[in-house]
Amino acid sequence: MSYVVTGGCGFIGSNFVNYLDKVVDDEVIVLDNFTYAGNSDYLNKSDKVRVVKCDINNVKFVHSFLSHIKPKAIFHFAAESHVDNSITDPTIFVHTNTVGTMCLLQGIKEHSPDTRFVHISTDEVYGALDHDGPSFLENKVLEPNNVYSASKAGADLLVRAYHKTYSLDVVTTRCCNNYGPHQHTEKLLPKVISNALNDIRIPVYGKGDNVREWIFVNDHCRAIYEIYKSGQSGDIYNIGSGIETTNLALVKNVLTCIDKPFGLIKFVNDRLGHDFRYSIDSSKFMNLCPDFKFTEFNEGLDETIRWYSENI
Repeated sequence: MSYVVTGGCGFIGSNFVNYLDKVVDDEVIVLDNFTYAGNSDYLNKSDKVRVVKCDINNVKFVHSFLSHIKPKAIFHFAAESHVDNSITDPTIFVHTNTVGTMCLLQGIKEHSPDTRFVHISTDEVYGALDHDGPSFLENKVLEPNNVYSASKAGADLLVRAYHKTYSLDVVTTRCCNNYGPHQHTEKLLPKVISNALNDIRIPVYGKGDNVREWIFVNDHCRAIYEIYKSGQSGDIYNIGSGIETTNLALVKNVLTCIDKPFGLIKFVNDRLGHDFRYSIDSSKFMNLCPDFKFTEFNEGLDETIRWYSENI
């Protein structure tokens, strides 16, 4: 039998495929539409990994594929993820993130009901926290504040509905901000590193005091696999490192590591619907995997900077 990874040539997906290839003996099939953020060069060369170009909204393909493959599990990473783009062009976010997820769920229901569906979501579906608000728990009411997070929340609810209505074996993960190799330079950390290396001004929204929780992408990948193996069907698991920092502090940290001046920072008008703070409570996951260890932030940051220095 096979494992399927949708969006497996993107940032988190490609890192997960490379991890999965190391820990399983079965074939890993990558489904990717190769939008601007996908790159098969990110995948390690392996006889076990097969890449198929497809659109998860192609109903005919998805149903035909699942009727023949019937995978052990589908790890669903495929998504439009850049919030700025969702503000200017929201339609594709709903089409890919929400409708595409339903297309996969319907294909599993009709052709491969024993497949475990691991849905990769985001902490952004919870909405925003103030300075001192308690971290989000999995039972928090969803209050997305931009089209990207709304489209992901819609997908989360469809996953829940297909489990409740059709008894599909599903688990959902909601992770904090990822950093590491392979991320497109439109995102904050790669843009900061790229601009700094090239002595280009670094735009920072507002005053830079928005707070995010950060996790090294390899830790996220390991956590997803552990939840696939041990997670309760129908459950949701937050994955977070507990490492919170403001955007401005993050930028200054990178500039210090690269030995560049803070004068490269340029404050710009704040983004529409810019949530102030995200923070998630990962106690449920840690109870599931009590021995799980997270990468120290500066260790992961050094590896990330090194990768972009060598690959930009």
